[in-house]
Amino acid sequence: MNFLNNPANKRNAQRLRREMTKEERHLWYDFFKTVGIQANRQKPIGPYIVDFYIASAKIVVELDGSQHFELTGQAHDEARDRFLREQGLTVLRYANSEVNRNFRGVCEDIMRHLGMEP
Repeated sequence: MNFLNNPANKRNAQRLRREMTKEERHLWYDFFKTVGIQANRQKPIGPYIVDFYIASAKIVVELDGSQHFELTGQAHDEARDRFLREQGLTVLRYANSEVNRNFRGVCEDIMRHLGMEP
């Protein structure tokens, strides 16, 4: 898939990879890196940078902190999700609190969307 090349997004994505949240690190190191799912973290897609992108399945995984539950955050997420769906991508969203309280359930849900047995 040919996404818009935005040099500023590339620099921001590199910074975000260095500054991942504890929930992003947990999902990256304790799930994606252990089950053999080829994923990119902090992947620029068009004007956005997504938390995780699984190219083989055209799936975006987003982890949402508290700002995503405010009105401006929700409006931004709706526009972002609409853009990503228009690119043929499926967006999976999980709250950081869900990753912290139910990590196994989040991982199993991602695996189901990938057609893998949890």
